[in-house]
Amino acid sequence: MAEPRGPPTLPEPLRRRLVSFSSSVFSDSHHAALSDVPLAPPGFPGYRADCEILSSLPLQMSLYFNVYFFPLWWLITVAILYLKYPVLSDYYKFILVTIMILVSLTELIRLYLGYVGNLLEKVPELAGFWLLTLLPQLPIILFLLFNEGLKIHSLERAVHIIFATFLSFQVLTAFFTLRRMVNTLAIRFRLTEFHCLEEQRPVPGVHSLATGSSSRGW
Repeated sequence: MAEPRGPPTLPEPLRRRLVSFSSSVFSDSHHAALSDVPLAPPGFPGYRADCEILSSLPLQMSLYFNVYFFPLWWLITVAILYLKYPVLSDYYKFILVTIMILVSLTELIRLYLGYVGNLLEKVPELAGFWLLTLLPQLPIILFLLFNEGLKIHSLERAVHIIFATFLSFQVLTAFFTLRRMVNTLAIRFRLTEFHCLEEQRPVPGVHSLATGSSSRGW
């Protein structure tokens, strides 16, 4: 019987680079207070069922609404692009078609990484989501929103504002979620190492009792 498999993950070399990036950018372990130390992971002493959840509810809610909003944004943008395409210069025609292709592909990957990274508390996936939100999605939407040479329609401007609001909110919430996640997981890793060392340490008196019993047997 086949074992259940989780969602597809990033390639291992990319995961290592994102973990290294997250540790250098979001880590703040030197300022962690003792009161912020989380509970030990399952299988180790001190674990309880109320172990701290690192996922962000506001981020997950924004991702949920973003999934339903993006098809609406895409349809409105493509429809208005079709209407104003004849009056655009060749320069802006090429730019807008390229932007639509890039945003469509990037958004699918970005939303998937956001869901996996936040719900499953995976740092590499959430870091990839944060990077794709910061670059290229947010600058592209701001370009579509403020470049008057694109002959922006009022309805188009409205959906761009909503999309930019989603992206800005997700950049902030993902940043603080990653910071908390990286610091907490780092502390949990140190707790795990500590408990492993404690389990491997011999109990005082056991060795002497064993030695005494063997000597009396001889």
